[in-house]
Amino acid sequence: MKQRVITGLLGGAIFLTFLLWGGVAYSALLLLMALVGLFEFNRMNRLKPVTIVSLLAYIGLILLVFPWGVYSEWLPNPTSIIWVTLFLLFAVTVVSKNKFHLDHIALSFIGVVYIGIGFQYMLTTRLADNGLYWAALVFACTILTDTGAYFTGKFFGRTKLWPSISPNKTVEGALGGIAVSILVGIGFSLYASDLLSIGQAVLIGASVAVVGQMGDLIQSAYKRIRGVKDTGSIFPGHGGVLDRVDSWLIVFPFVHLLSLLPQ
Repeated sequence: MKQRVITGLLGGAIFLTFLLWGGVAYSALLLLMALVGLFEFNRMNRLKPVTIVSLLAYIGLILLVFPWGVYSEWLPNPTSIIWVTLFLLFAVTVVSKNKFHLDHIALSFIGVVYIGIGFQYMLTTRLADNGLYWAALVFACTILTDTGAYFTGKFFGRTKLWPSISPNKTVEGALGGIAVSILVGIGFSLYASDLLSIGQAVLIGASVAVVGQMGDLIQSAYKRIRGVKDTGSIFPGHGGVLDRVDSWLIVFPFVHLLSLLPQ
């Protein structure tokens, strides 16, 4: 527990520094995290780390995550990147005469989309107008949902939420996480009511909490299928990058696609 707390505090402080810094530093950190996340995803799915398929996947991920609109006049369409990546992966099955078959490219493609879109929206949020405020809001609601769910579940949890996937999670904990996230959203609204109304804060807080906990369950489900406890060991006591960002990868696209944040 001591190691977990120390790692959490140190990692949180470093991430917060980059979030406040923004710009190139924040972009570089998230791009690095995305690449490590894809490496963990591939390893967990027993895909070889150095193949033409993995190379194409990494290239597709970089093209998808990199904030082209800020640092380049070239502004590729994310849908085009996704389609071209898929086409090239399919082409590999033909060129390799099915040495790399559909299962290989399907898993690689899922990794690119799942991780790439999530990190892309994390960057988009921070680099937009008032980006620090909006990114901090979503990160705070997501992270404190986990904290609220943990402590509520620890002291009041009785009813198992989804024991076949995550045996320690409870319905009471999930509801506690939602309540904490809503309170965090209201706090942000009180701080800057010109940017966020109370009604919007409640909606965002509740949405982030529900979808974030689903993101956690999604990763718990596929880790259970693969028979692994953690996706990696880069964060002692916490696991890998994907273990830390499982909720983020689902939450950030969700709040944008439903227009809960300014576009």
